[in-house]
Amino acid sequence: MSALFPDKPRIAIIGSGALGCYYGARLAKAGNDVHFLVRSGRAAIMARGIRLKTPTERIQLRKVRSYATSAEIGPCDLVIIALKATANDMLPKLLPPLMGENTLVLTLQNGLGVEEPVAEVVGGEHVLGAICFIGCTRTAPGIVECSFPGLIMLGEFGRPAQGRTREVARLLEKAGVKCEAQDNLEELRWKKLVWNVPFNGLAIAGGGITTDILMADEGLRTLARRLMEEVVEAAAKFGHVIPRSFMDQQFERTGKLGKYSPSSLIDFREGRSIELEEIWGEPVRRAKSVGVPVPRLEMLYWLIKRLLAARKTNGKRR
Repeated sequence: MSALFPDKPRIAIIGSGALGCYYGARLAKAGNDVHFLVRSGRAAIMARGIRLKTPTERIQLRKVRSYATSAEIGPCDLVIIALKATANDMLPKLLPPLMGENTLVLTLQNGLGVEEPVAEVVGGEHVLGAICFIGCTRTAPGIVECSFPGLIMLGEFGRPAQGRTREVARLLEKAGVKCEAQDNLEELRWKKLVWNVPFNGLAIAGGGITTDILMADEGLRTLARRLMEEVVEAAAKFGHVIPRSFMDQQFERTGKLGKYSPSSLIDFREGRSIELEEIWGEPVRRAKSVGVPVPRLEMLYWLIKRLLAARKTNGKRR
């Protein structure tokens, strides 16, 4: 590693849901110095560790360095944000104790505009972002089932990939995570929306359906394709050309997931916040800003927003 990124970096994982546990446990099993900030389920994780199940392997991290506050962790070389973007109001409290002069902060969050809140706290020069093409679910505290390990594509916030970007990619590769450093982070985010917009959105708007049901329904499958096309058209206006073959690939991969519940559907079912603005609202606003009509995407945004409002109202009545 370079002088700015040591051979054995000290790593903080902020958020111990599916992604935090999955990538954090892999990094720890590879011999890295990994520290987990755990907001809920800490007692269970301390008692039994973290367990990962993939189609080809079982991984158990018996000893987990877990903490209730980031101040207990202290400065690190790499901070990985695995929180939902809906929790970004906590970043001004969580991140400063973890920062050193050369600390890198890598956010794994979904949607558009997720690097900006991180940059506001730590400075844009410290910020990296990653797109996780993965199918995994936390079934209990510290227990993750991964049906599609996929890959990570990462890049710099507002800059092409640098040497440190490739060093982080190699760190993940050594931990058994397929990872690629890319020059255009914003383009990667639009690419991830090609899947997230239709499959997360229709799973909720369709009444809580899994991907196998969506894929088997001709009408929903066609609607998913049309939503993808709107995302691709909007991305093109910002200079990001996404080929049709990429859309085809998303359907191919989704068909292999089987009965899979997208992360937003799981959060909706369990009454948690979902990334409404980052996944659906912000793409609508950006498309409109460059004159691209996205009627299906806009309708999906408002439908999900209405469902969330109804859920909140019903919850108050109980």
